[in-house]
Amino acid sequence: MRAAWRRSGGIFDIPGTTARLAELDTLIQAPAFWNDNEAAQKVQKERSQLLAILDEWRTQRTELDDALVFLELAQEGDEEALAEGVAKEASSTQGITALEMRQMLGGEHDSGNAILNIHPGAGGLEAQDWAEMLLRMYLRWGERKGYSVELIEQQEGEGGGIKSATVILRGSFAYGYLRAEAGIHRLVRISPFDANARRHTSFASAFVYPEIEDDVEVEVDESDLRVDTYRSSGAGGQHVNKTDSAVRLTHLPTGIVVACQNERSQHKNRAMAMKVLRARLYELELQKQRERHDEFAKNKKEIGFGSQIRSYVLHPYRMVKDHRTAFETGKADDVLDGDLDGFIEAYLFSKLES
Repeated sequence: MRAAWRRSGGIFDIPGTTARLAELDTLIQAPAFWNDNEAAQKVQKERSQLLAILDEWRTQRTELDDALVFLELAQEGDEEALAEGVAKEASSTQGITALEMRQMLGGEHDSGNAILNIHPGAGGLEAQDWAEMLLRMYLRWGERKGYSVELIEQQEGEGGGIKSATVILRGSFAYGYLRAEAGIHRLVRISPFDANARRHTSFASAFVYPEIEDDVEVEVDESDLRVDTYRSSGAGGQHVNKTDSAVRLTHLPTGIVVACQNERSQHKNRAMAMKVLRARLYELELQKQRERHDEFAKNKKEIGFGSQIRSYVLHPYRMVKDHRTAFETGKADDVLDGDLDGFIEAYLFSKLES
C-alpha cells in the first residue's frame, strides 16, 4: 500500500496543480475574460480538468487514510476491520493507478475524442472475421469506459466479417487511451471456417487518430478529392436506403480514403467523412512536424508476420500477449469482450519509463 502511494508521489504535483488553478481563477475573474470566447472556453476546459484531478486525488488520499485506520484496528484482532481495510486499500490503489494514467496523458489531443479505423490483413474470410472480432472488442471497451460510440462506416466482407470499419469514440481521454492500441493484431485459433479444423493465423490492423476540433484549420483542396456516392448497406425491408446517400472521399495526394454511411442524408455523410479526413491529414502532418516518420511507418507495416503489436492465442492454449510491453493474461475471452485496461496501462507506463 505505501509503495503504491510513493510511486504516485513523483507524478502528482499537487502544489503546482493548486497554483495553476489559482492562476486560472484570476483569469476568469478578469472583466475582459469573455471578450475572447474561444480562449475563455479553453481556460474553462483546463480548469475543469485540473479540478477533476485534484478532487479525485483528495478522494483517493481519504480512502488511503481510512485504510490505514482500519488496518491499525485489525492489528488488535478486529477481522471485520481487516476486510474493510484491505478493500479500501485495493480501491485506493486502483484509483491512484487511473490518476497516474491521466497525468501521463498530456499530449495535445490526449484528452479528446478518438477515431478508430479497422482493416483485415490478407487471408480473406479468416482475416475479415478477425477484423469484426476486433471491432466488437473496441466497441465493448468503449461501453465499459462510458464513452459515446458511433460506428460511422462499415464495409461488410464477402462471405462474412468486415473489410473496414470506422468508429468515433467520444469521452474524456478517449484518444489518449486508445492510441495505445494502434498497430497490427494477430489471432491464432482453430478456424471455424475450416472443415478440417486446422489452426489458422490471421491479422488485422487498428489505427487511431484524434478527432480534430472545428477550430483547428486543416485545408483540403476540393480539386484533390475524388468523391464517390453509393447506396448504404443495410438489412433491407421498408427502411432500406434506396438513394445513393453514402459517401467515399479519396484524397489523391496522400491516397487516404474515408467513407461514411450511417446518415440518411448525403450531405451529413459527406460532412462526417470530411471530419475524418481532416483528422487523418492532421495526424499525418503532426508526424512530419515531429519527425516521427519511423514510428508512423512501423504502424503502417504490412498487416502480417513480424509486425504485430499483440497476439491473441486461442489454441492450443489461451493467452493474450503484448509484444511491446510483455504484458500478458490467460483471460483471452475477457480481453475480446473489451477488458483492455491492463494492456493500455502497461503501454502508457512503458512510455513513461522509456
